[in-house]
Amino acid sequence: MGAACVREQKIKQDGICIGANIRRIRKERRTGQTELAVKLQLMGINMTRETLVKIERGTQHIQASQLRAIRDVLGTTYEELLKEHP
Repeated sequence: MGAACVREQKIKQDGICIGANIRRIRKERRTGQTELAVKLQLMGINMTRETLVKIERGTQHIQASQLRAIRDVLGTTYEELLKEHP
């Protein structure tokens, strides 16, 4: 199977508040949504501010490549991004 046939894995946020974690960490880093989206776009990640808003609200699944890039831009870990909240 060629690379063109591989589909990007989407990560469901069931039980895990990935979006809320991204928002919390982003705010701790004093990074705006537009700023984060632009940095991700510069890395070749397909991300608009509107997409980021939906991910943070939990209304849109995040792709594995987006999560990896957000981790790198925000200088955090998967553990922090995938942390469960009561």
